[in-house]
Amino acid sequence: MTHGSSGGHTATGSAGPAGGAPSPTNPTTSTPWGSTSTSTPNGAPAWNSAPMGAAYADAPTAAVPLVGDGSAANAPTASTPGAGRGSHSAARARGPRRARLQLRHINPWTVLKFSCVLSIALFFVWLIVIGVLFGVLDGAGVINKINDAYTTIQGGDAKAPVTAGIVFGGAAIIGVVNIVLFIALSTVGSVVYNLCADLVGGVEITLSER
Repeated sequence: MTHGSSGGHTATGSAGPAGGAPSPTNPTTSTPWGSTSTSTPNGAPAWNSAPMGAAYADAPTAAVPLVGDGSAANAPTASTPGAGRGSHSAARARGPRRARLQLRHINPWTVLKFSCVLSIALFFVWLIVIGVLFGVLDGAGVINKINDAYTTIQGGDAKAPVTAGIVFGGAAIIGVVNIVLFIALSTVGSVVYNLCADLVGGVEITLSER
C-alpha cells in the first residue's frame, strides 16, 4: 500500500513477522487504526496519527442509540415502545412525594382584611338563620302562646314581648358585636402567633401528592 507524503515521496509497507505489532521498523500491510503511513527523509516508514478521512469509516454512526445520561435528547419519546409504561411504573415505585413545611409568619394586615370579609358574610348568615327560625316558630304558634302567657301574667295592657322587630333588632346587635370581636381576636391572634413562632418555631405541616 502506498500513501502520499507531504514531501512528495512514497513509502511501501512490507509484511512483518507473523504476530508482530506495527511499528516504524516493522510495518505491516494494514495501517494501524487511526494512523496513516508517511516517509521520513531516509526513506524509512513512519506512522502519523492524523485523523482518518470519511473513506475509512466502517459504518454510519447516526443510527447508533446513545446511552441515556439524563439529558433531554436521551429522554424516551412517545414513539419509544414501553416509554409510558416505564415512567408510570417508576412513579408508582417511588410513591407520592411529601414536603414538610413550617408556617413561620402570618401577615396581620391580610388577616384583618380576611376576617372583615368573613365576619360580614357570617353576619348575613346569622340574620338569615334567625329569620328562618322565627318563621318556623311563628308558624307553629309558639310565638303567640308566649305572647299570650306574658300578657296574661302582666295584665291586659302589657305589650307582646316577642315580635319580629324585637327579634331582628336583637339579632342585628348581637351580629355587630360578633363582627367586632371576630376581627379583633383574629388580628391579635396572628400577632401572638408570630411572636410564638419567633420563639419556638411555627406549626409544621406535611404536604403530600395524592
